[in-house]
Amino acid sequence: MRERHKIGVVQMASGPNVSANLLEAERLIRQAVDEGAELVVLPENFACIGKDDRDQLALREPEGDGPLQAFLARSARQFAIWLVGGTIPLAAADPDKARAACLVFDDRGERVARYDKIHLFDVNLPGSDERYRESVLIEPGSTPVVIDTPFGSLGLAVCYDLRFPELFRRLIDAGAEILAVPSAFTAVTGKAHWEPLVRARAIENLAYVAAAGQGGFHVSGRETHGHSLIVDPWGAILAQVPRGAGVACATLDREFLDSVRRSFPTISHRRLKCDV
Repeated sequence: MRERHKIGVVQMASGPNVSANLLEAERLIRQAVDEGAELVVLPENFACIGKDDRDQLALREPEGDGPLQAFLARSARQFAIWLVGGTIPLAAADPDKARAACLVFDDRGERVARYDKIHLFDVNLPGSDERYRESVLIEPGSTPVVIDTPFGSLGLAVCYDLRFPELFRRLIDAGAEILAVPSAFTAVTGKAHWEPLVRARAIENLAYVAAAGQGGFHVSGRETHGHSLIVDPWGAILAQVPRGAGVACATLDREFLDSVRRSFPTISHRRLKCDV
């Protein structure tokens, strides 16, 4: 029998009301589970996108304790799924900053991984007056993370990380077969680059990519791109949510992944290495 598993990505348009966002996240997780998902990925900042970026600091939790971590653990346990918890703000070494932490919980509600976003979004968007300085409030991580799951080896990345293929090569070298990418791409960058980047990371790494995004208008005036999607190792889009809240689910076929990697072994054909 072929080994197949259903994976799901959740798309939200989170606001400043944490309780309302958690209720919406729970509703969408339930929807994904009803569609058969065993692994669910939430978007970046699923619990809150406030009027000001500093609102994230008010939500900082110590590692291992706090309502956001409790919500993720309870949801994973309640629905008996593996849950990639988007990002939540955890305490940083710098008391004026937070870590953008992506936590993974298994189907018993146990935390099995933590990845802190490495690449921070410090940009001025071309042709726009939008300006972002994540490094003012976020302390970057430094360690790529890959974990074993019942569905295959899972590598973690967050949003702006998508633009740095050397990170994904490090994940593949550590055995990753599935790549989870919680995100909140802006409307401007998303329209130009979101789908090409997600598909490129799938194609060049011969991996499944589950990219869950924010999608809609936020009270801060920011607009996020949405179009959360699941892509297979050949670059085909298996499922997608265009705009607004919703879920997309697709089947992860391990035999297909293995066959593509055997017959089209581009990973082993590499001749140059990136020092990270």
